[in-house]
Amino acid sequence: MRLTLALVLALLPAAPASAFLAQNGLVVEPAGAGDFYVPYRGSVRLTDFWCAAGDYGVRVLHLPPGQLIYRASEPPRRSGEGIRFTLRPGAAASSSGLVQLGGHRAGLTARAAQAHCRIRLHDRDN
Repeated sequence: MRLTLALVLALLPAAPASAFLAQNGLVVEPAGAGDFYVPYRGSVRLTDFWCAAGDYGVRVLHLPPGQLIYRASEPPRRSGEGIRFTLRPGAAASSSGLVQLGGHRAGLTARAAQAHCRIRLHDRDN
């Protein structure tokens, strides 16, 4: 069992020491000045990136639930690319990349972003 775990850990790509592992398995890397980056990691949906951003915002940055997290990378995300997020409205992209009714075009609240984690986990149960 130990050998198997060691082998699995050795095969995972290395993440910076300051990186955070979100509940959906994506890594979040701080990028300074209220910015952070979620690198591409295999077959993931856009909502998985938002889940990681929200989880980081709530659990690491201790953001209030209503705090806006903005997408800083302009959509669409190209194949193999990650997404940069920001807490600075002036650095926001033109859109979040998600279809939203009302709200802010380039951002979600920390609570709404983290809620994508629960939605994805529920999808796996069905």
